[in-house]
Amino acid sequence: MASGIKDKVAILGMGCTKFGERWDMGGEELMVEAFTECLEDAGIEKNQIQAAWFSTCFDEVGVGKSATAMAVTLRLPNIPVSRNENFCASGTEAFRAAVYGVASGAYDICLALGMEKLKDTGYGGLPQPGSSFGTLNWLWSANGTAPGLFAQLASAYAAKYRISDKDLKRAIAHVSVKSHANGALNPKAHLTKPVSEDQVLGAPIIAYPLGLFDCCGVSDGSACAIVTTPEIAKKLGKKKKDIITVKATQLALSSGYEGGFNEWQGEHFVTTSKCSTAAYKEAGIADPRKEISMMELHDCFSITELVTYEDLHISDRGKAWKDSLDGFYDRDGKIPAQIDGGLKCFGHPIGASGLRMLYEMYLQLHGRAGKRQLENPRYGLTHNLGGVPHQNVCAITIVGKQGD
Repeated sequence: MASGIKDKVAILGMGCTKFGERWDMGGEELMVEAFTECLEDAGIEKNQIQAAWFSTCFDEVGVGKSATAMAVTLRLPNIPVSRNENFCASGTEAFRAAVYGVASGAYDICLALGMEKLKDTGYGGLPQPGSSFGTLNWLWSANGTAPGLFAQLASAYAAKYRISDKDLKRAIAHVSVKSHANGALNPKAHLTKPVSEDQVLGAPIIAYPLGLFDCCGVSDGSACAIVTTPEIAKKLGKKKKDIITVKATQLALSSGYEGGFNEWQGEHFVTTSKCSTAAYKEAGIADPRKEISMMELHDCFSITELVTYEDLHISDRGKAWKDSLDGFYDRDGKIPAQIDGGLKCFGHPIGASGLRMLYEMYLQLHGRAGKRQLENPRYGLTHNLGGVPHQNVCAITIVGKQGD
């Protein structure tokens, strides 16, 4: 009978580039920057890696769609390398594949690396899939843009729970203020300046009620992880108290229910609710509001983070906006969210984001997060959401110390 992968796989090392407008580097150089840190952190030689997975989303930019790009760039020793793409969950998909490769017993040591180079397009948002489609999308379906669709999520959430316009805007503004305060402490973030609530509320509207500071930006970046078994980690010199293990990694894709039936009211994400339930079961977590120590959520828009608090079964339905205003998810709150600044401060180079989130959890658990360091974190959760509200993919990973 299937028993999951709790504590069967350890993170041996991780690496992450600075995210931002990396005009100084191509996609290959970004991969090398992340991999060099990761390999040094793992304390192994490159030829000890037995298989690798590469996540990148857009073929039009970066290094193309072939896994060969990573194999050649990193001079990997003729090992199997696969390319993963699953919308915004691509980075976590690569990590999940590497984890399963080790947990299955097929390999001893595996690599997962994500990279995206988006700024070179010169476009302010994500690349459109083909110029003709992109033009039609803007001309014929103005609400079909990412800000437009997630603005509808905000309106649906407020309508269902009868939240006033003032309260909703203040709550989502606090999400952004909190994340920018965290990002100001992170030298690897793209945006490193704090913002005030007045600045957020007074910013230009992108798609009502979402303003400029409610939307994450576009950036370049890469992040990676090397994984193995806890037993091998010990043989390589890692002390048991320092071994970070994977407690759960789950994936949920939309069945089409949201867009095909009338029950869903557009105010939350079915996939996140299902995926988090499965992840908690695999990790042995009974009460996430009491047991989760920190989170990195997919804050492509501030409202997305807000409703995710509820889909993770941490805030009660219709109450996340109150938890936000009460500081529950602040750095000094009960469960800090976006402790590294999140997508709001890093931007969203799609193939790298999931691994960048894990990188912060890894640093925190090792006590190496500098000015952002939390006191004795136990479990860290990462969450990715790809696609659009009515048809999406959700990926959740939970990590912690081996003995927990």
